[in-house]
Amino acid sequence: MTAPRLLRRRTTTPARIVSGGSSNTSLPGDLLVETCRRVRALGVVSAGLWSFSILVNAVVAPLLGRPAILDQVWPWPALHVAGFGLLLAVGFTVVAVRMAGRPEQLVDASAGFFLLNCFLAALLTQWVPPPITPRLSWLAVLVLIYPAIVPLSPRRTLLISLAAATMDPIGLGIAELRGVPFDHAPFYFVWSFLPTYLCAVIAVVPARVIRSLGQQVRRARELGSYRLEALLGRGGMGAVYRASHQMLARPAAVKIIRPEVLGEHTAAKARVILERFRREAEASATLRSPHTISLYDFGMAQDGTFFLVMELLEGLDLERLVERYGPLPPERVVHLLRQVCHSLEEAHRRGMVHRDIKPSNIFTCRMGLEVDFVKVLDFGLVKLQDDEGAEAVKLTAPNATAGTPAFIAPEVAHGGRPVDARVDIYALGCVAYWLLTGQLVFEARNPLQQLLQHINDAPVPPSRRIELPIPAALDEVVLACLAKDPAGRPASAAELATRLEQAIGPARWDVERAVAWWERHRPESVELPEPEATEPGRAPAATLEVAR
Repeated sequence: MTAPRLLRRRTTTPARIVSGGSSNTSLPGDLLVETCRRVRALGVVSAGLWSFSILVNAVVAPLLGRPAILDQVWPWPALHVAGFGLLLAVGFTVVAVRMAGRPEQLVDASAGFFLLNCFLAALLTQWVPPPITPRLSWLAVLVLIYPAIVPLSPRRTLLISLAAATMDPIGLGIAELRGVPFDHAPFYFVWSFLPTYLCAVIAVVPARVIRSLGQQVRRARELGSYRLEALLGRGGMGAVYRASHQMLARPAAVKIIRPEVLGEHTAAKARVILERFRREAEASATLRSPHTISLYDFGMAQDGTFFLVMELLEGLDLERLVERYGPLPPERVVHLLRQVCHSLEEAHRRGMVHRDIKPSNIFTCRMGLEVDFVKVLDFGLVKLQDDEGAEAVKLTAPNATAGTPAFIAPEVAHGGRPVDARVDIYALGCVAYWLLTGQLVFEARNPLQQLLQHINDAPVPPSRRIELPIPAALDEVVLACLAKDPAGRPASAAELATRLEQAIGPARWDVERAVAWWERHRPESVELPEPEATEPGRAPAATLEVAR
């Protein structure tokens, strides 16, 4: 599983939600997001049905011979009503897309859209009421379907359903005002409208069931003192949720592995997953660098769910930073990388090798009053340097190479060679290359070709891959990090930080420039990145195990 995307979100971001659940629905945030998708689909389906109605009334009905009674009292308004319904459905779909970041308001708007559609349907149903025998209204079907699509509280469901059922009497009243004759006997009214009102009462049942399920999911998502809210990301090892402490106001990010996830793998693979999870927890808890992600809690819930509770960061990873805003100025690259070196230097001195340094595992954040504050994430592949030759649980599957192909050192790609802290130096050189050029060091059609290029091919200097000026000294430092022989690389992260500072000369990414950039591009909390992609030319955001 990749590093969690630990982000706060703008409430105006489409398809994003920060609430743990709605007071009207009692659903967790990610389930409410799914409800919003269904609401948008409701608009699309409605548009399709009204379009079909136009086709039937404009083309099919004349061919089949429309009953004359439909035109005797008043011209049959099917085309006009269906046309209005189509415009209404299209307009609602557009509004639903724009309101995706406000799910509770969207649910309220869907109620109005539902009632308007019921009115249009009732208008057509009661346009020419049967003179003697009443008929069952189509509103009964609509009243039963709506609560299953839009989960509301039972009370609100009942009120909206009763209002929808009342559209039939309103339609009949309009028909009477137009002078349409029909039977005014009580039996007629009871037989015509009672089934629809009964359906309105029955609609409370699915509303109660959905509400109960939402509450069960909410209770199931309470891990210790933390309550899970919105889903932030999902990977092969589990999922990451935004969470809140039930006693404190502090938000957090919770990475979980549920028992059923482990059950989907072999015993050996499940053991590898749990070992990575444990290693990540131990590494994060041991390291004290301010540039390493902070761990709040670690444990196992009563249902067997393993969880990590980490700080929730306000920022974006370096992969998305370059994808959205292009290559960075050399002085900013140095500013960011030196902070990564601070985190890695502490880890290396404690005998830990990260082994999965890549742009998507490095975040630049707001931290208090500071901006462009770097955090290194995901120590799930961390390796203790004294593990060589020991019978420790390996962190990769048999015959596999751990890491991300675009950022793997040659000795790791080759396999069977000793691994030390210099593999992180190589990966950080690949990150520097990405930040300076917006391109990978080696681009290939598949991971295996990429691994072979890391082993055999000489990298092109960054300055030759982009028109923007890059100091020659910085070129040299990056190429030194990418040396095939580990002995040719900087000996430590601290040495690399020093060489980076010397390579940039007097140019500096100072506080004023950093603040100006964030105010211009990221003035508010940022949204969750889109799902990762790993096609050539982009920095892969997933950790891969490549079979050898």
